[in-house]
Amino acid sequence: MEGRVAMDGAITAAGITGRTRVYGIVADPIYHVKAPEVMGALFARHGVDGILVPLHVTADGLAGVIEGLQHLRNFGGFIATVPHKTAMTGLCDALTREAEQIGAVNCVRREADGRMVGTMLDGIGFVEALRASGVEPRGRSAALAGAGGAASAIAFALAEAGVARLTILNRTADRAQALAERLRAAYPTLAVAAEGGQADHDLLVNGTSLGMRPQDATPFDLTALHAGQFVAEAIMAPETTPLLAAAQAAGCRIQKGLPMLERQIALMARHMGAL
Repeated sequence: MEGRVAMDGAITAAGITGRTRVYGIVADPIYHVKAPEVMGALFARHGVDGILVPLHVTADGLAGVIEGLQHLRNFGGFIATVPHKTAMTGLCDALTREAEQIGAVNCVRREADGRMVGTMLDGIGFVEALRASGVEPRGRSAALAGAGGAASAIAFALAEAGVARLTILNRTADRAQALAERLRAAYPTLAVAAEGGQADHDLLVNGTSLGMRPQDATPFDLTALHAGQFVAEAIMAPETTPLLAAAQAAGCRIQKGLPMLERQIALMARHMGAL
């Protein structure tokens, strides 16, 4: 087609000009990210002259990259994903209430003066994706694997959505306990535990990066999955993780990782000033 964005969201080389607004996504690794395609399709639908570029940034280079991006006057902001969500809280000039509460950032707006303003939208996207799948969190019992940035956002969003009970399972017990304490402070009536099993929960959520690589351990005991449970992923690639494959085999309903991104992508674009 003529123009800067194809129907599938891919930007044609002829369509990028000196007026094109640049956005990014920072991650390590970067191969798995789906945001450039999803954001590109959103830009196409709304006629936005913008491009979202994947930026492979390691943890030891993150601060230097952020400092450099502050000086790019045609740069509107970026999405932050694994493993940078928690570290971004100390690199932004300002945080929204959600980012402060959760202790992580997944979307940053660059102001005209170069200031970086971070927010956290993973949890909102996850809960909206659940509801789109026909699962209402209110009153449910949930087990969440992880206590990092994405997991913390999901935990707070599930609490806000009214889950009756939440168990946080994390390899580092201190991090799980710290997240549980923050949840108790914000939601005093929520029954939250930093240890326990998975079998007596009807909603299982993987908020870790486990499952991205073939050699990864599994975030839950796959032999304990049973029909009647709903199993959800935050991982985008592979599309069907070992956890989801085992859940399907056990008769569970599942939710893949991409719907979480699709539900929050417009919110990200708005935070970065693209819409």
